This record gives sequence, structure tokens and C-alpha cells, in this order.
Amino acid sequence: MAGPTGFSINMLKGILNNISVALLLICLSAACGRKNVEVSLNRDSVIYPDYTGVTVPSNIAPLNFHYTSDGIRKARTTVRFRDFSLSFAGKEVVWELDQWRSLLSSAEGDTLRFASELSLKGGRKESFEWEIYVSSDKIDPYLSYRLIEPGYEVWHEIEIRERCLENFDERILSDWKNTDNSCMNCHIHSQARADLSMFYVRGKKGGAFLNRNGEIRKLSLNVKNMISGTVYGEIHPSGRYGVFSSNIIIPGFHTLGSRRLEVYDTKSDLAIADFDNNMMILPPELARKDVLETFPVFSADGDYIYYCAADTLPLPRDIEKLRYSLVRISFDEEIGRTGRNVEVVWDADEHDASVCHPKCSPDGRWIMYTVADYGTFPIWHTECQLEMMDLRTGEIIGMDEVNSDRSDTYHSWSSDSRWFVFASKRGDGKYGRPYFCHVDETGRFGKPFVLPQKDPWHYENSLLSFNIPDLSDGPVDFDAETIGRMLRETEAETFGSY
Repeated sequence: MAGPTGFSINMLKGILNNISVALLLICLSAACGRKNVEVSLNRDSVIYPDYTGVTVPSNIAPLNFHYTSDGIRKARTTVRFRDFSLSFAGKEVVWELDQWRSLLSSAEGDTLRFASELSLKGGRKESFEWEIYVSSDKIDPYLSYRLIEPGYEVWHEIEIRERCLENFDERILSDWKNTDNSCMNCHIHSQARADLSMFYVRGKKGGAFLNRNGEIRKLSLNVKNMISGTVYGEIHPSGRYGVFSSNIIIPGFHTLGSRRLEVYDTKSDLAIADFDNNMMILPPELARKDVLETFPVFSADGDYIYYCAADTLPLPRDIEKLRYSLVRISFDEEIGRTGRNVEVVWDADEHDASVCHPKCSPDGRWIMYTVADYGTFPIWHTECQLEMMDLRTGEIIGMDEVNSDRSDTYHSWSSDSRWFVFASKRGDGKYGRPYFCHVDETGRFGKPFVLPQKDPWHYENSLLSFNIPDLSDGPVDFDAETIGRMLRETEAETFGSY
């Protein structure tokens, strides 16, 4: 494998002189920026989005689509379920919401059958049949994500949005207009709970916005002996604690045409925030100088902290040797302390690969994570894929039915652990889209499907990526104006440490 020679840090020196490293990390590591690129979906399916053979929840919004064949003169689509039959004329299929809801409600646990008939130029005809399975497992009805333009620059006109998955309603939770065009990282929920979530607004008036039991707090999670402010993290199921990484990050560009951007840690530790007492807990076991620690999450019961760890190496020279293992350490909620022993769950040397973005299913059965050849910045790695482990047995579950030949990465679980959403660059390799996938109690997966849109041509006409999709069991109790007002008028709560 060729080395990433020619990293160009000088081109970012002006940014580094004016912006904190933590800010730069969040903006670059999630690929925020402004860079117009052509949309090329490279579709293999005769319909787009490809909804053939997918498994969907019975409360999902209508799966509107269009045919992709060239030279279509006429098209007819017939949908059948038991005694029900409905036909659509034309190369677009757009459902009425009430009609779609009624059909899915009747078809729970059963299959919808489609027949497509196309008349093409030259007198040619095409016909084919396909199915959609309607699961009786409903999905959490809300999804939040950051809507950004893919690129390598810092940020511009970022929005965090919340979409109702049962229809096409969408609203803005935080945006550039109300935050003086500040960089924002994405909105994460604890176990898909609408009443327990958090995101950052960066900059001198910024902070971590914690949404807990109907109260919004603006927090400064940075104390002496931390190497930076908090970056990646998750909230404990109790809501009292959060676990976070603090990172010193360097971005760099490849000279290799097949790769684009790397972001790597030069230092990284973990810290625990006690939100009840405004204290940061800095366990020495999570702040070793010879180990890079990042992407911490809690187990479903809150008794363990899972995170990614790698031995320090000379960087960027040895970037392709930088491989992270998945490890865990016990956590005692009563006293807010970790144990002393770190247990390896997934060994990077054994797998000759690197892991990032672990997430535990709320039922405690599974942990899902991203695997790449090296490092912790996989969004431009075409080899990047999702993998899952059974926490009861340690068995690794392959996800060939889910992964593609492009980057498949950051995911979040539904509250019942039967669905997950993940970000995928499948198709054009540039734009991240949210894909949903069903997993049953045995670890078998359905075929993923992309977030439905009212306009069946939406993804062809959009130049925006959906970044860090996160499921929620309801809408949150704040909006962009609330966040903007708090940013301007509220001082961030400070924390002590022990």
C-alpha cells in the first residue's frame, strides 16, 4: 500500500492560527465545507432511489421514486397487496400520504408486490417485478443530521435539521444565521431519547448545548490538564454523566488521486463530565501518554465505557500503520469512577485493520462500529465498512448485505434496537446519504434504503451531504432561534475537575 506522501499542512496554517484545534477537528473530521461537485449517482437499479427488495418499517414516509432507463415513452407501475391493486402512469411514482399510510398499516409483516412495464424508444419494452417487505417493527419517528456541502474547507452555512420520518416535515434545530456562521457539530441522542441529547456550537461564545429533561444548558467542558475541549462523546443512560474525547488533531491532504483527506490525532485522552455537579473527571487510565484514546461510548446499561485506542506513532510518516483497537473499561455510576483494567474487545493487530465510531444497541445485545485499513477518519476511505459484534458471545457479524463499495460509516440505533441508520457515500462517492436498515433478534439484516424524499428527483438536484444521522423517539424541545439567543445572551457554565 502506497504511503500518504506530500501532506500539505502549510495551506491550513492561517486557519490554525485563528481557530482552535478542537474547532478545526469538528469541522474537518465531519467533512464540513463548501465545494461544489457534480452529482453522479452511478445507478445500477432501473428505479431510483433503489427500493427494490428493501425492508421498511410500517411508519415510514412514502417511497417515491422514478425510473432511470433512457428513452422511456410510457411507464406503468402496479402495486398489489392481497385484494388491493393500484396503478401509476408515468416515469415517476409519487404516493398520496394517507393512501401510503393505509397500505403500510394493512401490510405489516407482509410483502408489497410491484410490477413495472416500460415502453422505450424504438418499440422496445421492459417489464419486471419486485417486492418491498413491510416490517411490523416501527422505527423511531425522527432523524437529526447536519446538512452540509462536501469539501475540505472549514465551514459555511451549516444547518442541523430534524426530519419526521413518518412524513416529509423538516425543521431547523440550529443554523448559521442564528450563530454568526459558527461551525456546529452534529446532534446526538442518548439511546434515541428526545429528552436527552447534545451538540456543540464552536467559537468564542460557543459551548456544548445539553438538552436534558426539557432543560437546555450551555456548558464549557474544558478544564486544566485536558489537552483540548471535548470533541467526540456520548451521554450516560442516566443522563448524569457524559464521556468525551479531547483531541489535538492535524488535517492533511494526500497527493494520491485515489485518496483525499486525512485527519489524525497527535494527542487524545478521555474525560468524564458530571453534569449534576459541574465537574470533569480525569481518570489516569484514560489519559495515557503512550496511547491515543478516542470515540468513547457507554454500554447500554452504563456499566462500561467502550472506546478506540492505538499506540502512539510518528505521524504523518506512519499514518498507514496507525490502527485502533476497540477496548472497554468498567464504570461505576454511583461514584463516577472507572476501573483500572482495560479489556481489548476487538484487536487491531489481529484483524490488521482499524476501528472507529462504536455504538452499543440500547438492548445491550450488539455493538456496531466502522472498520477501515487505518486511522480514525474513514469518510474518504472506499474500503470503510460497518461491522457488528454480539456482546453476549463475542461473535463478529459480517454485514455484506449492508455495506457497499464506498464509505459506509457513522451510524445510530433506534430505541428498540431493531433499526439503525448510517451514512453512506454509495453511488457517487462524494455525497453522504442516510440509509436505514432492519436487524432482527438473530442479527440478520434487511436491504438498506435511503431516506425517502417527497420529490423523487431530490438527490439528483441536491448538492448537500447528510452528516452524522441520529435517530430519536420524538422531536426535541428547542429550535434555531432558541439556540441563537442562548449563544448571544447566556454564559457557558464552567466546570471544575478532580
